[in-house]
Amino acid sequence: MTVDDNDRSKVYIALLHHPVYNKNREVVTSAITNLDIHDIARTARTYSLAGYFIVTPDLQQQDLAEKIINHWLEGYGSKYNFARGSALKLVKVLTCLNDVIETVKKEQGVVPDIFGTTASPEESLETKLITIGKARKLFEKGTPSVIIFGTGWGLAENVLSQSDYILPPINGSETYNHLSVRAAAAIIIDRLFGNDL
Repeated sequence: MTVDDNDRSKVYIALLHHPVYNKNREVVTSAITNLDIHDIARTARTYSLAGYFIVTPDLQQQDLAEKIINHWLEGYGSKYNFARGSALKLVKVLTCLNDVIETVKKEQGVVPDIFGTTASPEESLETKLITIGKARKLFEKGTPSVIIFGTGWGLAENVLSQSDYILPPINGSETYNHLSVRAAAAIIIDRLFGNDL
């Protein structure tokens, strides 16, 4: 069973650059990267999701992201690679998670469910952990939702505690757990919305 296109049109991705942890577990604002803008937008477009939010309070970083996006929507890139532009049309740059929630509420008419992601969930958050199967069933109901990914060393605990649900971490090697966020986003989105083989 897969989530149909109509239900996917109510699901958004948000990539938070603040508040996230650095390697010392300090809360920081991470830098936007060109690859994250492009690749996560392409994932959202491939799986027919409603949109992709890049979230940072840093005005210079917001400006950088807007310039990159506009290059593919209005600049030379729009003529060079139309397919890239069709993905980047899904991207909006916002300041904070509350802005994401308000934007989705305006577009969909209700407050969205928030799905957090983490490579290592805190014990205090275990009651919010759900399986991919249960998450799929929730998405099949068509409730507007936002799947939040963190940059740096992951989302700060206060963001995860705001989440309605927390998706299971990706378990690869027992000794190495450092996927790029764009790879993690693609894997999780495919698990949630890909066709079962």
